[in-house]
Amino acid sequence: MAELSFFTGTMDCGKSTLALQMDHNHAARGRVGRLFTSHDRAAAATLSSRLGLTAGAIEAPSEFDFWKYVVGSLTSGARIDYLICDEAQFYTRDQIEQLARIVDELRIDAFAFGLLTDFRSRLFPGSARLVELADRVQVLQVESLGWCGKRATHNARAVDGEMVVAGEVIVVGDPADGVGPRPEIGYEVLCRQHHRRRMTAARAGRAAVARCAAVRRAGEVSSVMRYVHHGALCA
Repeated sequence: MAELSFFTGTMDCGKSTLALQMDHNHAARGRVGRLFTSHDRAAAATLSSRLGLTAGAIEAPSEFDFWKYVVGSLTSGARIDYLICDEAQFYTRDQIEQLARIVDELRIDAFAFGLLTDFRSRLFPGSARLVELADRVQVLQVESLGWCGKRATHNARAVDGEMVVAGEVIVVGDPADGVGPRPEIGYEVLCRQHHRRRMTAARAGRAAVARCAAVRRAGEVSSVMRYVHHGALCA
């Protein structure tokens, strides 16, 4: 029986690596598949892993119709046994329903990989629909770690090192308004505690430097006071 499967986890837990591995395993058994992605970090129409593995894929923007594509391919004589759908958090709810229809009516496996929540800790619409419709939802067991060393459970967006919880859900590149320097946009994974406190690695580093400076200043003041006190006793 064909299945709609959803593999999810935070950033850096190996979702895209698993997608590429799964495609390799199925292809090695003579099955024919199609790879899809959306807004991949490397480039359009590319499925890439942070380990450096890449493969060509079909870009699936919001207007892309999976049902029409698969039916059209089958009608033209192509063979499709499975679909690998990376960055599925960026798919629309309608696209997820198209994948479910492909599984049910065409008996083609669909394997989706993606984040569950965005940088605001809210479910992506595509991921939410996958949780509702998938035959199987699997949280990847490779744990990402935050800067503190604790298990990372939340995805964070930082602008110039400061975590933000507002803005466009999908940001491609570093947006700039044409005035002043271009802001540096970055993403990192955090534990829930530090996500709630908006404590990114950069902010934690600055706080540590400030504490060290304060301790050093306190030590210098203490040394001066001891010197003054000693001088007063000797006078």
